[in-house]
Amino acid sequence: MTKRIPQPTRPPRERALLAAVQIHGQKQLLSLEDSLVELALLADTAGVEVVGEITQKLTRPNVETFIGPGKVEELKAVAEETLADVIIFDDELSPRHQRELEKLLGSHVRVLDRTALILDIFAQHAHTREGMLQVELAQYEYNLPRLTRAWSHLERQAGGGGGRAGSTGGVGLRGPGETQLEVDRRGIRKRIAHLKRELEKVEAHRSRYRSQRKRSRIPIVALVGYTNAGKSTLLNSLSRSDVYVADQLFATLDPTTRRVELPGNELALFTDTVGFIQKLPTTLVVAFHATLEEIAQADLLLHIVDISHPNALNQFQAVQETLQEINASHIPMVTALNKTDLLRNPESAQETIRQYPKAVAISALTGIGMQEVLHLVREELYESYSPVRVKLPYQQGALISLFRTCGA
Repeated sequence: MTKRIPQPTRPPRERALLAAVQIHGQKQLLSLEDSLVELALLADTAGVEVVGEITQKLTRPNVETFIGPGKVEELKAVAEETLADVIIFDDELSPRHQRELEKLLGSHVRVLDRTALILDIFAQHAHTREGMLQVELAQYEYNLPRLTRAWSHLERQAGGGGGRAGSTGGVGLRGPGETQLEVDRRGIRKRIAHLKRELEKVEAHRSRYRSQRKRSRIPIVALVGYTNAGKSTLLNSLSRSDVYVADQLFATLDPTTRRVELPGNELALFTDTVGFIQKLPTTLVVAFHATLEEIAQADLLLHIVDISHPNALNQFQAVQETLQEINASHIPMVTALNKTDLLRNPESAQETIRQYPKAVAISALTGIGMQEVLHLVREELYESYSPVRVKLPYQQGALISLFRTCGA
């Protein structure tokens, strides 16, 4: 008779109540309902259980609490009824909004916003030193204006450790007349400055690496797209590699580059990058500057769109806006309409192709359309090349070598 070994029990998931506001006249890519669906997916990715939703339409946000006073009371009642541990807002709250809401809702429930939630997901998914540095910087810059108590108590800082922040050896001696809060803020600013210096070293290393790649004369194709559009799956399919793939938001944070052979025996370097999302926090764009430079320095962008998603076109537009924000909108682009295998009628993807620039319908999972993508990429990369016929003296070996190095 074998003895059964007890399995470790998982801690209960935090219970979250979602809150979304539609401001009259404010441009929004997704509807209120669709944006809440996306927020619920983000919460699930962060390991949080959604127990309810509350929405409100306003002419303008409330100065003190973002939502109206009556809605605050309703939120408090629903939070108590559902035993919610945290309330997550679908927009970025100002420090004042967050403080007032926490004061009115009580100490038993935390108030987070969309930015804090995305930062938490990034902290969980950052595995390389560069990724951890970038996430930690973004978290500190987000938390600094919201600091109301000792910063060593910030929850889930830099991936749930909290210890990395404290590893600086404390915040130092208090000067005359300084409050603990001022000492803590000074400590955080010091840590932010240190992180920026470390990331500058990373950026310098990336810059040298990019220079080496450019000297190799192999063109660079950056895969861009909304989070969970299938970029990593496509890179695996094209390069026959094993980049980490998961059916969740922001599964890939760190850039991964693979060599891919194009038709005609041409080569290209394909780089997988972090996925985009609507309302991408500014702190993340700043902190991930070195990573996003991979996109800005590419010769071609391959924009992957999840064509099976009901908001595919809106997601495409969200990525386009982010590309403008990082000064990469001038780079030539082709589009891969992915996940056609999930459509009821895969042929319907052909009807929507004209809505996207230089597009081809594919399924990275099943391999449909892979050759079409490669032909499209080769055509775009090499369309500016002019064929020339040159006669060189047999003894001019150096010239022949130069032609082979600089030409194709």
